[in-house]
Amino acid sequence: MKTAIAPEIKEVMTSLHYRPAVSIIMPFEPKMSLKTELSHSLKIAADKVERELLEAYPYELCTLVMQKLRSIISHLNFNTRKNSIAIYVSPVFEKVLYLDIAVEERIVVDESFEIRDLVFSKKQLHKYLVLLLSGSESRIYLGNTESFERILSNFSDSLVDDAHEKISNFGDMSSRKELLMNKFLRQTDNTLEIILNIHNLPLFVVGTEKMIGHFRKITKHGSAIIDYLHGNYEEASIPELRKILAPHIDNWKLVKQTEILKQLEEADGNGKIATGIREVWQEAVRQKGQLLVVEKDYMYAAQHGSKDDIIYKAVEPFKNFSYIKDAVDDVIEKVLLAGGDVEFVEKGVLSQYNHIALVLYY
Repeated sequence: MKTAIAPEIKEVMTSLHYRPAVSIIMPFEPKMSLKTELSHSLKIAADKVERELLEAYPYELCTLVMQKLRSIISHLNFNTRKNSIAIYVSPVFEKVLYLDIAVEERIVVDESFEIRDLVFSKKQLHKYLVLLLSGSESRIYLGNTESFERILSNFSDSLVDDAHEKISNFGDMSSRKELLMNKFLRQTDNTLEIILNIHNLPLFVVGTEKMIGHFRKITKHGSAIIDYLHGNYEEASIPELRKILAPHIDNWKLVKQTEILKQLEEADGNGKIATGIREVWQEAVRQKGQLLVVEKDYMYAAQHGSKDDIIYKAVEPFKNFSYIKDAVDDVIEKVLLAGGDVEFVEKGVLSQYNHIALVLYY
């Protein structure tokens, strides 16, 4: 599924690149932690930024950036219900994002802002829908890595009175029940169409073999269904449902990774691929990237070459104004801003592509 760039993240990505660019990404859950503890963590982060700035930049510039950073920290919203924050500060830009994603603390002082963690975390949410079928009702849940909530219930009892009048001549009770069930399942499928139009997400269907068997015959949305889970889970709680789904979600991730590798193989066969960070950088600068695939922990410190589309591995002592702390993060930004997509895979999966690959438009 294509990466959607939220407007506030795009604002950070398109801001004027001006050294030093400070990024602080860290957990921030006031409802779970004392304000004094969070304030202490933020002070430690600010002190670390100040040390890095003083080592590499003029004192006046450091003072300007630190004044902006400390002002932001002093005005943070401790009443938020979010899970984390991202603070971005440079001499010409400042922004705070309150996020719904879980992150690990990350502090970066570089020539551009750090956005990899935001994109990666968004990709890892793995949003999906669950349709739970039973004899008395259907329920639709919206889930991801962090949350799982019921968004709709549809009770079959509401059909009984109307259906009873229409089929009162049926002497066979089993025929009557089957007619009721099929009508109920068609109504459920029609409702599902509305939900899928709003949430274009993969779908899991949960229910007894009999219910699923009937539903498979009438549904118009088979292409959206990732898997069917057989069992009577009508009385299952939300934590129990999440536990039941867990191995199927993990398998879904493996299937997704396999699909990505097939895309890379096809692009390689057609000569439309760049591999290794230096080739990928060159094509990303030329805005030729359709799909960037990168191992989630891969980083590459680099130096600018004689042209914008040339980089090479950074060697100490670093040249402050041509040093790129993580060229991979900059490539992610370039690909997204040019309209491409980004996918992450596990460490070692792209060893044959030197850890990073870019499928080209042409």
